[in-house]
Amino acid sequence: MDTFERAVSVLSHDGLIVYPTDTIYGLGADALSEEAIYKVYEVKKRPLGMPVSIAVSDFEMLDAVGRLEPWMSGFIETFLPGPVTVVVQVRKCVPEILTGGTSLIGVRIPANDLALRIIEGFDAPITATSANVHGGNDPKTREEVSVPYEYFVDGGRLPGTPSTVVDLVAKTIIRRGALADTIDAFLKNL
Repeated sequence: MDTFERAVSVLSHDGLIVYPTDTIYGLGADALSEEAIYKVYEVKKRPLGMPVSIAVSDFEMLDAVGRLEPWMSGFIETFLPGPVTVVVQVRKCVPEILTGGTSLIGVRIPANDLALRIIEGFDAPITATSANVHGGNDPKTREEVSVPYEYFVDGGRLPGTPSTVVDLVAKTIIRRGALADTIDAFLKNL
């Protein structure tokens, strides 16, 4: 079984993987399985009610989990795949626990071939939260990962700058990270 088959197998059985993105190592679980999602909250010691973002492999999967307004496509096509999390209205297929009761979901398309191959092979979104205990340092290497997991996908040393989180509904930046200044300029022109 190769790396991708193993990662998909673990995800298929509500297990947890650690995978590389274009920013930091993420903790991946089946984003449509409440059992798997609860494991993410448990190992991260993350308070229930705090939203968790998800990663998708393409625009079609993004549209399947989030409600996109026509004007949002320009932003999404400009910045994704990339180190940006877009926050949009959630569709009913996504478990409410991931939204923290907000009716919004953060979605990433990481610019990392390993991550995209895993998500494509799994054919469903996975969680895209950092592979650390809540409030801990963002992991750039395997040694910095601070949560238990079943399978690690090695992507070497990662950049370490977290994604910029953009609420596309409100047209505001929630968390500044990679490309924040460029995103500010783009949002001002919307």
